[in-house]
Amino acid sequence: MKSVKQWVKSVRNELSIYSIFKRIKAILTGHFHYYGITDNYPMLQQFKYEIVKILFKWLNRRSQRKSFTKEKFQKCLRLNPLPNPRIYVNIMG
Repeated sequence: MKSVKQWVKSVRNELSIYSIFKRIKAILTGHFHYYGITDNYPMLQQFKYEIVKILFKWLNRRSQRKSFTKEKFQKCLRLNPLPNPRIYVNIMG
């Protein structure tokens, strides 16, 4: 999460919101594929939640004024949906 935070912080003014969300989607998908094993679903949900918090915080600091309200950010998330956590490997049986 620390590297995602640093990346978003460094590119928030350089890249478009679409490009940032596209990269975050790839990061989340890779993370879910790697860590998506039995009994890890709560941690995958927590990871996505923390990434959304990071996005809101740093995208909201792109100017002197607030760029996003909660409603505007939720609309942006609906237009650029992030992948949901999923279990890819069942190690129980």
